[in-house]
Amino acid sequence: MLLVSLPAFGIVYLYHNSGNLNWDLPKLPGFWNGFFIGSSIVLLIGQYFLFHQDLKKVGVDFSLFEKVRVYSKATVKRFFILFCISVLSTIGLLLNQGPVYIVVFAVCLVFFSLGKPSPDRLSRLLKLKKEDRELLREVTRPQ
Repeated sequence: MLLVSLPAFGIVYLYHNSGNLNWDLPKLPGFWNGFFIGSSIVLLIGQYFLFHQDLKKVGVDFSLFEKVRVYSKATVKRFFILFCISVLSTIGLLLNQGPVYIVVFAVCLVFFSLGKPSPDRLSRLLKLKKEDRELLREVTRPQ
């Protein structure tokens, strides 16, 4: 998902900063500009809470496989929302050229980077027992 949104945003950002390109694109009306900015910010905040809300569904009696499956579904949902935010900020920057869209995209990239699954992150967020942590590290080690 990041491989699609990052080059698109990069092209729009370079277009925005060059100053000598003119694509004669219409400006976003005030309502739509506010909608793009507001929905991007709401989605940025919402994805964090949705992710942690999904992780709270993990019960103590769940097996390691079930816990990892819940984490996997929550992570895919989170990355899809982040992809939507990156598309909104790319379109917003293209049509309005406001610096807010650059900040929103940068925060989105931070969440993409911090949301990357790792054994330590899984162990911490799912509150795994020592045996499960060791099993997870063994499974993820390269052969």
